[in-house]
Order: sequence, then structure tokens, then C-alpha cells
Amino acid sequence: MKIVDAKVVVTSPGRNFVTLRITTDEGITGLGDATLNGRELAVVSYLLDHVVPLLIGRDPHRIEDTWQYLYRGAYWRRGPVTMAAIAAVDVALWDIKAKAAGLPLYQLLGGASRDRVRAYGHASGRDVPELFDSIRARQAEGYQAIRVQTGVPGLAKVYGVHRDGESAAEGRHPRPVVEDWDTAAYLRHIPGVFEAVRGEFGPELPLLHDAHHRLTPVQAARLGKALEPYDLFWLEDCTPAENQEGLRLVRRQTSTPLAIGEVFNSVFDYQTLVGEQLIDYVRSAVTHFGGVTPLRKLFDYAAQYQIKSAVHGPEDISPVGMAAAIHLDLAIHNFGIQEYSGHTALTDEVFRHAYTFTDGHLHPGEAPGIGVELDEELAAAHPYRPAYLPVNRLADGTVHDW
Repeated sequence: MKIVDAKVVVTSPGRNFVTLRITTDEGITGLGDATLNGRELAVVSYLLDHVVPLLIGRDPHRIEDTWQYLYRGAYWRRGPVTMAAIAAVDVALWDIKAKAAGLPLYQLLGGASRDRVRAYGHASGRDVPELFDSIRARQAEGYQAIRVQTGVPGLAKVYGVHRDGESAAEGRHPRPVVEDWDTAAYLRHIPGVFEAVRGEFGPELPLLHDAHHRLTPVQAARLGKALEPYDLFWLEDCTPAENQEGLRLVRRQTSTPLAIGEVFNSVFDYQTLVGEQLIDYVRSAVTHFGGVTPLRKLFDYAAQYQIKSAVHGPEDISPVGMAAAIHLDLAIHNFGIQEYSGHTALTDEVFRHAYTFTDGHLHPGEAPGIGVELDEELAAAHPYRPAYLPVNRLADGTVHDW
């Protein structure tokens, strides 16, 4: 079997997605997600100009060899653009291999380690009553674990907080929107929010919270300690973890579980964090980590330290990337939880998928491959639209982490 064609499809059925479609001489096709939110066209260029020409004529079954060829052969390694492009190739090749075998992907990864995959959803509100309504809405949808985000008094807009039912992609702008931030106000406000949520919803509901890289290690330690009475499932991205050593301070000061890694794209980003057991969950996405091949290796590495998986799964991971993640979730032993925001109805029409969400759990389905088909005609009817993530500034105008 040989690769005879590789095509990049860019579509925006509510938000932008980049998809690689690889075709073999036997007519088997595979899909891979190459979406990099806010930098989509950089990955498109990387694929079209530097990767696709190298794929034609290759044996699609040689997945590990192709991964190493694209990673080591480029000399300039790592980085989100490179790894998103490699991920798209990797997932497309796994899709082809599983289709050729007539099996769902998880069967090629060792078979199921569980019957279904627990997911968590997002609840947010500009104030506590609105947050309560959002939590109830997620529960009505079946979620049994919920990430809680809230507005902060005195701040006009906080990332991740919007009216319930409003997509995060709505109101997209061709230039970054500027949001404001006040760490002291946030640290004063958040413990009271979780006290109220626990008082309303009881002790058994798993609650998660994302600090979105905004805190220093000292501030993160203070927040983790303050949230201990409310028994969080985890505190996510409490500090920018490029400074891996900074998590030593956080870990010493709080027993709140820590989850990190959605902006990571290489195992080297995790070496200190995993080796010193400074975190409890690894958060990288199939789409941004180079695909199924390296993410499976990361999870095996993390398992030696009793660290679990928690694959990043926001709306800007396409159903192709989400499907690949769910297959991996089902197969690995040290699965923790899967983020799942769902997609717009139109996105689900463009990317028809076999995976299902029922009673707060996901299953990849039994279709051969990853179980996603791309409607290219419908995709073409929704062309790319420039859109950026926001930027954060302090009261004095300083650009801040967000």
C-alpha cells in the first residue's frame, strides 16, 4: 500500500478547523486534525509546503517510522506548528491502518481498558446565580463532573466565562480582544465561589477549576491551599509550567490535585513534572502533541508515577482530534478524565462521527478507523474566517498571561 494523495481542508462551521486527508492507492482514506487555534494558516503552510510532498509514495503502515522521519528529519523540532502538522499525519495513518484492519482504532491500541470514558463539561457565570444555572444545565445534559469558571467583581471580561448556551467562538474578531485582569481580586473571590457551589450542589459532585496560567507559583500555592476545603477534582494550569521547577513550590504547599499541559507539545515539557511527581494529570491534546503515537508514550511514562491522563478537548479540537482522543482514552490503563465541550450542530454535520456522549460518558463507537467522515462539499461552503484568541492586560496596561 502507498500514499498517493494528501489534501488539506480548511473550514469554519462556527470556528476554524484544519484537516489533513490522506489517500492510498487502495482507496483507503484517513483523516487527521491539524487545528491550531489562532494560528491555523501557519499549520496549513507547514503541511502544504513541507510535509505533503514528503508523504507521496510512502507506506502508510509505517506509522512510527513516518513520525520519526517528520520529527527528526526536519532538524528544527517541537513547537506547536510542527507538532500539529505531525499529529495530523499520525492520526490519519492510524485511521488508515485501522480501516485496513476493519477495526476501530482502540482495538489496535490494545483493546478497551474500560467500558466508557468519563467526561467533564464547562459551567460558567458572570456571577454566582448565573453559575448555578450553568451547572444545572450541564447536569441536565448528563455531565457528572463539571469545570467551574466565574466572573470576578471589578473585571469586565474573564476568559472562559460567557452566557450559558453561548459558544466560545461567537463574536469572533479579526484582531485579539483585550481583556482585563486583577490577580488579587481573583484570589479573594474564587474560594467564596467554591464555598457557595459546594453549599448548593453538595460534596459528591466532582468540581474542576482552570486558573489559565495567570498565577505565579506563590500565588498558585496560595490558591490551591485556599481551595482544599472544597475538595477539587483538580486545579488546572495554576501557573505557566514552562518553568517546570516552579511547580515544586506549589506541590509543597497544597494537596489540591494539579493538572497541566494543554499548551505542551513534547514529552520534554513534562520531564521534571512527571519525574518528580509534581502534577496529577497530563493535559496535552492528540492534535497538539504530535498525534496518538507520542501521546500514548507520554501516558505510559506518566503511569510509572501514578499520574493519569486528561486530554485537552475544547471546541477548537475538531471531531477528528476528539475521536482519536476517545479511542486512546478507552485503551490506556491510566485514564483519568476527558474534557468534552461538544461542537455546534453544523460542525457535527461537516464531521460526521461515530463517537457518542451518554450520561456524562463518551464512547468512540465501533466503526473502522477513528470513526469520522468529512463532508468536503459542506466544508467548502464554510470558508476560513480570521479569528484570534484574546490578550490580557493588567490595570496599568501590562500584557499578562491568560
